[in-house]
Amino acid sequence: MTNPAPRTRPSWDDYFLKIASDVAERSTCCRRHVGAVLVRAKRILATGYNGAPRNVPHCLEVGCLREKMKVPSGQRHELCRGVHAEMNALLQCAFHGVASGDSTLYSTSVPCSLCSKMIINAGVQRVVYLGDYPDDLGRELLAEAGIELVRASGIQRP
Repeated sequence: MTNPAPRTRPSWDDYFLKIASDVAERSTCCRRHVGAVLVRAKRILATGYNGAPRNVPHCLEVGCLREKMKVPSGQRHELCRGVHAEMNALLQCAFHGVASGDSTLYSTSVPCSLCSKMIINAGVQRVVYLGDYPDDLGRELLAEAGIELVRASGIQRP
């Protein structure tokens, strides 16, 4: 009997980024699909995707005000009816009474400045992300707070 060819297991970062990519598929944003997973000690604490607040019509139903106004990505966050994926993951922790300190946030996008401020105050220690977002202030705030920011080289789907 021959042994099967050895398979390569994904790293923990790749594993959680794959999950964040799946979570992003739930997004109700017309412009970007972002997913986030909050992890501590290799255990998922919460997930989040970008979309309208609970009990509010989704952008897919009512349209995107930012798109109508031709607001570039990364600007005028206050005009968006959606809640960012990173915010939603942190809010899920708060809603369910789960501490987010000493955790890692995995996101399909680098956090914006608003999310970065929440990540800092929530006690997240590390952020691993896949894609860019045009908001340099977010990166700067995370660096000033001493939070490790890691851009993943990409994930491979089976």
